Amino acid sequence: MTINRKEQRKRRHFRIRKVIKGTSEVPRLSVFRSLRHIFVQLIDDTQNKTILSASDHELDKKIQNCKVSDATKVGELIAKKALDRGIKAVCFDRSGYAYHGQVRAVAEGARKGGLKF
Repeated sequence: MTINRKEQRKRRHFRIRKVIKGTSEVPRLSVFRSLRHIFVQLIDDTQNKTILSASDHELDKKIQNCKVSDATKVGELIAKKALDRGIKAVCFDRSGYAYHGQVRAVAEGARKGGLKF
């Protein structure tokens, strides 16, 4: 039986989520990327609540039109918002995506912004 890419990603994400749990002190940094945009959330799994979120919709798109550089800026933006709330450490959830390109750029931007993984 053939399985499409979306199903494969969901299976990988399920395996990752069995291990990674976010708390209020160390929330889970979840990444979702669509064909055009990238979204990042800080999630507390004990209360099932989203603490913070950021996306490339919040960026000034007139400057650059590169997905990887936008992802880096989104990582820096979520790090700034998290540090303002007093969150210094997170556990990274790549959501079944390969750790390269936009997902890696978000992680590097968040580290550059001051978050610890």
